[in-house]
Amino acid sequence: MEATDPANREPEEPASAPAAPVNGSPAKGSPAEEPSAQQPVDAEPAEKEQAEKQPAEKQRAEHEPAAEHESAKKSRAGRNLGAAIGVGLGLGAIVLISLFTVRQIFIGVVAAAVAVATIELAGAMRRGEQIQISLLPLLFGGQAMVWLSWLWQTSGVLTGYVLTVLACVIWRFRGGSVGFLRDATASLFVATYVPLFASFAALLVEPHDGAQRVLTFLIVVVCSDTGGYATGVWLGKHPMAPSISPKKSWEGFAGSVIVSLTGATLSVWLLLHAHWWLGLPLGAALVGTATAGDLAESLIKRDLGIKDMGTLLPGHGGLMDRLDSLLPSAVVSWLLMSLLIPA
Repeated sequence: MEATDPANREPEEPASAPAAPVNGSPAKGSPAEEPSAQQPVDAEPAEKEQAEKQPAEKQRAEHEPAAEHESAKKSRAGRNLGAAIGVGLGLGAIVLISLFTVRQIFIGVVAAAVAVATIELAGAMRRGEQIQISLLPLLFGGQAMVWLSWLWQTSGVLTGYVLTVLACVIWRFRGGSVGFLRDATASLFVATYVPLFASFAALLVEPHDGAQRVLTFLIVVVCSDTGGYATGVWLGKHPMAPSISPKKSWEGFAGSVIVSLTGATLSVWLLLHAHWWLGLPLGAALVGTATAGDLAESLIKRDLGIKDMGTLLPGHGGLMDRLDSLLPSAVVSWLLMSLLIPA
C-alpha cells in the first residue's frame, strides 16, 4: 500500500455545531425547552387587560357612527344645513304672517329683534373686550326708535335716536373716566347699527303696499345670501377678503349678483307692479350693502375674538348673525324705493 502524503491529504470537516435557534426558539434538547414547573404562567393580567379593552372598544364603536352622522349633517361650509334651513323657514313664516295680517305686528317683530340683537351685541362686547355699553338706555331707546317710526316716520326715528345717544352718554357717567370714550363710542355704534338701521325696515311697511315693499327687500337680501352661499360652497376658489372672511369668494359674490338681480327684477315687477328694470339698481345696491354688512360683522367678531354673536338660532349662531346683511340693506331699500317707486 502506498502511504498517503500528509501534505496532500484533504482537510477534515470540523464537527457540525448544534443548529442555531430559529426566531429565538431554544435549540432542541436545550434545557430551556422544558417548561419549568416552578414558574407557572399567570394568565390573569392578560385576561384582565383584555376585559378592560373590550368596553372601551365597544364604546368607541358606538360613538364613531354617531360622530360620522353628525359630521355628515354639516355642509362643506361648516354649517348644519338642516337646522339652518328649518330655522330660516320658521323665521320667514313669522315675518309673512305678521306682514299679511296686521302690519303693526310686523313692527312688533322688528322691535323684538332689535331687543334681542342689542343684548347679544352687548354680551359679545363684554366677553370679547370687556366693553361695557349703556344697555338699559339702548333697550328703551331702541324700542322708541322702532315704534316712533310708525307714528311720526323719519322724524320719530331721528328724535328717538338723538335721545338714545344722549341717554347712553349720561348713563356712562357712573363708570368714571376709565374707558369712558371706548364704552360711550361702542354705545353710539350699537344705537346706530341695530335700532336705527332696523327702524327703516319698519318705515318700509307704512305705505299702502308696505307688505310688498318689505317682502321685496327681504327677497333680494335672501337671494344675495343664498346665491352667494351656494355658489361659494361649490365653485368658490378665489378668496374675496381672506383676512376678514376666508370663506367668502369672488365666485360666491358673482352668484349673489346674478341671483339678487333676478329676484329684484321679478319682485319689483310682480309685487310692486313697477317697471322690471327698476329692480336692477335695487338689486345691485342691496348686493353691495348685504355683502358689506356681512364683512362688517366678520370684522366685529374677529376684533372681539369670537366665532358667533350667540347661540339662539341652531345652524346660524345668534340673531345678529342673521341680521348682519339685513340691517344696512333696510336703509338703502327704503331710500331707493322711496326715490324710484314712490307709494
